[in-house]
Amino acid sequence: MSYEDAISHVVQVVEVVGAGVMVVGGAAALAAAAPAARDRRRRADAYQTLRRNLGRVILLGLEILIIGDIVRTIVVEPTIEGVAVLGVIVVIRIVLSVALEVEIDGRWPWATTQPRRPAAPSAPGDG
Repeated sequence: MSYEDAISHVVQVVEVVGAGVMVVGGAAALAAAAPAARDRRRRADAYQTLRRNLGRVILLGLEILIIGDIVRTIVVEPTIEGVAVLGVIVVIRIVLSVALEVEIDGRWPWATTQPRRPAAPSAPGDG
């Protein structure tokens, strides 16, 4: 087995792990939300928790798949065309990741956790 064949197999394993994380994590998120979904009082919370957990699982799976794409492009197919395709794939996955992050947290990833409060105006004569 050559070096490139070994790396190709490693990339395949990484891709299987990424897909597995999404499938198994998605199933676990559904299973965790099922008991709360049956209770009318907790149904809305169960839905939001399920969406948040599914988003996190998808983000993790995408990150793992990006690792496989990077390794494949750099080690197995180091061509200009391969790098261009990797760039497009990474940009698409980054856009998906940011969109999911906004869905999960309800704010942009680069936004501060709490909005800044304006400074209280000083009273006349303070100074």
